[in-house]
Amino acid sequence: MTEKKLIRKEMKECLALLTKPYYEHYSHIIANTLYKDEDWLNANVIGITISKEPEVDTYQIIRKAWEEGKEVVVPKCNPETKTLSFRKITEFSQLESVFYGLLEPIIELTMKVKPEEIDLLFVPGLAYTREGFRLGFGGGYYDRYLTNYKGNTLSLAFYFQVIPQFPIEKHDIPVSKIITNDEVIKIK
Repeated sequence: MTEKKLIRKEMKECLALLTKPYYEHYSHIIANTLYKDEDWLNANVIGITISKEPEVDTYQIIRKAWEEGKEVVVPKCNPETKTLSFRKITEFSQLESVFYGLLEPIIELTMKVKPEEIDLLFVPGLAYTREGFRLGFGGGYYDRYLTNYKGNTLSLAFYFQVIPQFPIEKHDIPVSKIITNDEVIKIK
């Protein structure tokens, strides 16, 4: 097993041990920290994934974005090309369950949004370094998308998902900021 695969496996095991009360509590702290962050305050269009436990809860963040008049765009995966596009949603009923139980926008009910229209992109992952590098879920979708994205990036993580190191490859692009339940790590 490669080092990255081992770290992914170990992090999934750690996340599985997170009890529902802690999951809710930590997600709430992260969201409240986010709402005071300058990147959030300045963003009109946010690109964000629909979380699946035990990822940091994004449902409350999406609701808050709508309350504040922000546009919310969520990723649609193309498994043939392993690429992402983002589509605007205005309610959760515009989502459907696809691969691995992930929720994605229904094409007929949503509109595609270009990378340059997204002010703040939330980048998911399993583990992060303090330098902003992330270990994703292994598909490379976000690595490909980030090569053409020039806006602000941030990741939401539980404190134990920030680890000292893991193998970095030349195509890896760090995020600008990581918000955990303990701290805000600014990279650039």
